[in-house]
Amino acid sequence: MKFVKATTLYDGMSSRKEIYIGFEKDRITYLSEKKPEGDIIAEGTVTPAFIDPHSHIGMDRYGEPSRESEANEQMDPMLPLGRAVDGVYMDDAAFMESVENNVLYSVVLPGSGNIMGGMGSLLRNFGKNIREAYVKDIGVKMALGYNPRSTVEWKGNRPSTRMGVAAIIRDRFTKARKTLNLMEKGKKTVDEIDPDVEFLISLMKGEKRVMCHVHKEDDAFFLMSLVDDFNIRPIVNHGMDFHSPEILNDLRERSIPLVYGPMDSLPYKVELKHESWRNAKMIRDSGLKFALISDHPVILQRNLFLTSRHFMRFGASREECISYITSRPAKILGLDDLGTVENGKIASFSVWEGDPFSFEGHPKLVIGEGRTVYSEPGN
Repeated sequence: MKFVKATTLYDGMSSRKEIYIGFEKDRITYLSEKKPEGDIIAEGTVTPAFIDPHSHIGMDRYGEPSRESEANEQMDPMLPLGRAVDGVYMDDAAFMESVENNVLYSVVLPGSGNIMGGMGSLLRNFGKNIREAYVKDIGVKMALGYNPRSTVEWKGNRPSTRMGVAAIIRDRFTKARKTLNLMEKGKKTVDEIDPDVEFLISLMKGEKRVMCHVHKEDDAFFLMSLVDDFNIRPIVNHGMDFHSPEILNDLRERSIPLVYGPMDSLPYKVELKHESWRNAKMIRDSGLKFALISDHPVILQRNLFLTSRHFMRFGASREECISYITSRPAKILGLDDLGTVENGKIASFSVWEGDPFSFEGHPKLVIGEGRTVYSEPGN
């Protein structure tokens, strides 16, 4: 068993002083104020591994032109059987920079040029290839608002208005529901239906989540109408134009969580005209389940932690800020073994040199599932 000493432990929910953490293989097996017998390999502030619930890392890659991006497939606006993991290259240098900054897990999603762009997947940023990196599928990417209607020059039956986007979504889900009705009556079998229809049926049955790109409040109300009509289980992604407490109250009452951000990017289109870092207060005060995202490369994933500073301006504690990128995304995404430093959880955490909340603070030892994935030179 290996041990580290946390002079301060931010465990993803609270904080404690002078705690020893032991881990064996990929699990935390010791957590106590009592000094254990054995070598202490590092000492400093400890935080759980950070989790980015929305990114395009490995698809939009360092040092490669935008025309080589893998994020958006242009052949059709509805690609439910696409998978982001099939378009990721793990030699993207951004992965290592993320690991060095304690961002060890990414949900990688297709872009928002398509109405339904394919399945997003949780990856280990420290995997040397896609087989090692892949953890599980998280949810299918769906997009509302400006982005999917801005691609009329792409192939397929492309919408030019939000009304057109809504019509295509309702058409596909209505056809899938009618097919499901026939199956329940014994008039069709699963072998007789197209794979994309089968996929949409799985969404209506709640077997898969929907990671939905939404910025404008009216688009969020449309999303809620889809919940009412087709029983899908969405996670709102972005919400950067949300500026009214009412929309957040409606989402909270329906138990629809939000992965929020990117907070430090340019509001470059009309549907972001209400974006402001000051909206952090409203988000925090709403009681809505939320976590923070990078939307890498919109803001670089290595800077994900820095966006929590906006919430500190409005009274968020250090423990709360840590939770926005550890325990909260883990809970929203259903990652029961990640997000906190607890006995029995996966041993993914960092030991920091200095205070994580100061400019000079940085991880000096990063443990990913029980093995050292980054060590500062000289450590």
